[in-house]
This record gives sequence, structure tokens and C-alpha cells, in this order.
Amino acid sequence: MHFTSTIPLVLSIAVAGVAATPFKFPLPDGFPSPDPAQLAMIEKKAGGTLPDGPLPTILKGAGITTLQLLALNEIFEVAYFTELLANVTNSVPGYDAASIAPLDKKYVMDTLTAVVNQEQLHAAGVNGILMNANQTAIKPCQYQFPVTTFAQAVLLAQTFTDIVLGTLPEAQAIFAADAGDESPLIPLFGSVLAQEGEQVGFYRFAQKKVPSAAPFLTGGSPSFAFTAIQMFIVPGSCPQPLSNVNLTTFGPLTVVTTPEPKNMTLEFAVPGAVSSYNNSIAYLSGANLPVTVPISNMSYVAGTSHFSASFPFASGFANGLTIAALVKGAGMTFASNDAVAAATLYGPGLIEVN
Repeated sequence: MHFTSTIPLVLSIAVAGVAATPFKFPLPDGFPSPDPAQLAMIEKKAGGTLPDGPLPTILKGAGITTLQLLALNEIFEVAYFTELLANVTNSVPGYDAASIAPLDKKYVMDTLTAVVNQEQLHAAGVNGILMNANQTAIKPCQYQFPVTTFAQAVLLAQTFTDIVLGTLPEAQAIFAADAGDESPLIPLFGSVLAQEGEQVGFYRFAQKKVPSAAPFLTGGSPSFAFTAIQMFIVPGSCPQPLSNVNLTTFGPLTVVTTPEPKNMTLEFAVPGAVSSYNNSIAYLSGANLPVTVPISNMSYVAGTSHFSASFPFASGFANGLTIAALVKGAGMTFASNDAVAAATLYGPGLIEVN
């Protein structure tokens, strides 16, 4: 049995399926600014406390940007899982947890309750690091989530958690390069990385997938994660300009074809004009070097370019997440995921193959 999906298709669900009212903070438990009693209750539901070790007092520029990205992501995840928990708890039509796997409703509610509170502590922890170094904490935006069923919601949770799993090692590398006060953050975010891995195992299990997708998961680059988070943010709703974060926001890359675990041709679309002579598709999959393929079959209609590119899955791609990006140049080779991001025009196209 195999499962495939292209996440841009998940994100293209009919407008009627998107919540009419955006998700807003604060939560009833006080998040993002709980008082001490509320924080103690969050910690109890999360199964553990915030770390009590010393925090950095000095952060370098790359470290600040990385922590801003992580805070944006953690707050988004609190919003997402809070809404998902409410939908399951209140038996909203389409959110029967037994619809895709024989899962007991209470078990799913208990799991999501733990996740919501764990993500609150992740967010509070990252903001605490920023504030301890005299940096501004990240505040919540408003969010909309284009899912209408438990199955869609779990697949999307799997996908953005896969992105997190590819971003956290990048964060650790940045903290290591910065050294100094940031060095203690390396093992701290290693523990977050492991915790997110436990989460994605549940999301895969809930879809009857093998909990561990591949021996080496797909890496990423901070700007890919930054762009992906913005898919869920209501434009103009953030109290702090997203431009304050020193990362790139790419144009959207839609994967039109549903990929399968085999060599095949995929159709892509982007909102702009591209050239088969000057552009390529780059894939990030597993811990392998990026793979670049030419594009062909170009068409340009009403401001949108459609084109094709091979999807060489059988050449060593990993199960789970593959990231596609439309990059500058033809016949390019890249030595790292960050090099792909530096050349990207449109992306990420998020592909899940299992």
C-alpha cells in the first residue's frame, strides 16, 4: 500500500472549506502570555516543564533570525492543533478520528491536548530566549487552515512537521557556527527535534502509514519553512511585519500532478513567466544532494506558467517529504539545500510520497 499527496492541492481546497472566521489569540489558558498559575497548568498538560537552565544573553544575527522563524512556527502550530482539538472534541462533521484509522476519540483528544500544550511551551521557550537577549518576542498573527476533515488535517500536520524536522538541524548548525552563548541551544533544540519526531510518528500512524518514513529525513532551508508558514497566515494580520525576519518569501509553486513512488513526469504551475532555457526544478529528498531536472512543455495563460519536469523517485528519493523548487538557471548542480534556496524563484512545492 502506498500513499501520495501534493500539499499545494491540499491547500487549494475550495474556499467554502476554509474557516470564515480566522483563528485568533489569546487562548482561554492565557497563551501567549499565561500567568504563573496558567503556565503551571500548561506544563502539567504538556507532561513536563520549561527548561530551567541559563539562557543566552547575546545572540548573533543569524541566531536571532533562526529563533524568530522557530517562534513563528511554534505559535502557528499552537493555533493549528488548538483548532484541530476543538473540531475533534466537538465532533465537527468530517472530524471523526475513526474515519481513517481505528482510533479511540479520547486517545486522539488526549494526544492533541498534549501536543497543544507542548507547542505552547516550545513557543514560550523560543520567545524567552529572544527576550533574555534583549530581542523582541514574536507575537501571534491570525490564521486560516484549509482543511475540512480529520484526514486532511492529519496529512497537513504530518507535512509541516516534516518541514520542522528538516529545519531544526539547520538551526542547530547555525547555533554551532555562531558559538558563544548560542552553543547551549544545540542540545536544547535537539530535544525539540526528537519531540517533533515523536509527533510525526503519530500523524503517520493515524493514516495507517509506517510511523518512520525513511532512514534519513528530508532536510530543508529556513526560507522554505518561512514561506510555508505564510500559507496559513491571514495577510496583514501580524502585529509585527514579517519583513522584520531576514528570510526570503518565495512565490508559490503548485504541484499539479499527484506523484507516485516511481519515475514519472509532474506538471507544475507558477504565477509568472518562466523559461525552459533559464530555469530548472530542483528536488530535496532525504539526506541526499539536491537533484536538478530540466523543465519542458511550457505554456503561459492568464499570467500563469504551466510546465513539466521529471520526478526521478526511483533514483534514490526517500519516502515521506520531498521539496521541489523552481530555480534560476538550466543544467545547474547544487552542493547543499541552502544553495538551492539561494537560487529559488518559486517554492517550496511540498510532496509526500509513502
